[in-house]
Amino acid sequence: MDHRILTDIRYASAYNFLGRPVDGYQQPLCLLTARAAAALRGVQDAALAVGRSLKVYDCYRPQRATDDFLNWVGQPGRDAMKTAFYPRVPKTELVDRGYLGAPSAHSRGSTVDLTLVDVPAPDQARHVPGQPLVACTAAHRQRVTDNSVDMGTGFDCFDPLSHIDSDRVSVTARENRRQLRQLMTDGGFVGYDREWWHFRYRDEPWPDTYFDLPVARSSTG
Repeated sequence: MDHRILTDIRYASAYNFLGRPVDGYQQPLCLLTARAAAALRGVQDAALAVGRSLKVYDCYRPQRATDDFLNWVGQPGRDAMKTAFYPRVPKTELVDRGYLGAPSAHSRGSTVDLTLVDVPAPDQARHVPGQPLVACTAAHRQRVTDNSVDMGTGFDCFDPLSHIDSDRVSVTARENRRQLRQLMTDGGFVGYDREWWHFRYRDEPWPDTYFDLPVARSSTG
């Protein structure tokens, strides 16, 4: 729908809280319902008008991916990515604290995780396997794996600092969160108070349907 929107589909890579590609992510694509995608294009227009661009981390998420998350939570250990994504919250509490759960609004096809990037976009560094992990709660300049503006934490940082109303992040981060929230709200999306990056299209076409198609291009087109 809009190739101007940057992408960094984390669940198709190994740089996420599981430490491996997530079930159902066959390709690094942002898939959305046509209605939500059109609305997001409008938000991109508004962002570019103020010198910024959207960058998406996750869009439609198959039900099997959510099942993969919950299976992982129930397995002892397997905490290799703890430092980078949940340094201060026990893995066993991620569901109770509202960071993971099922079913997920992402599986309805109209929810997106995203951030803002300055225009022109800075180069994006990539985490190299074996490279020391940096806490998602660390200072912005230390989190070198992302070219996002300072949002106070990294994406998928399961920590109270990621809550929209946290007053423990910098003034700059609070203003960037406010700007993202305003752009998305004006574009017809609703945020989630525990994750600054999470937005659901308010008038989603399938509010009660959870899909399990893989994240992949159509085999017919």
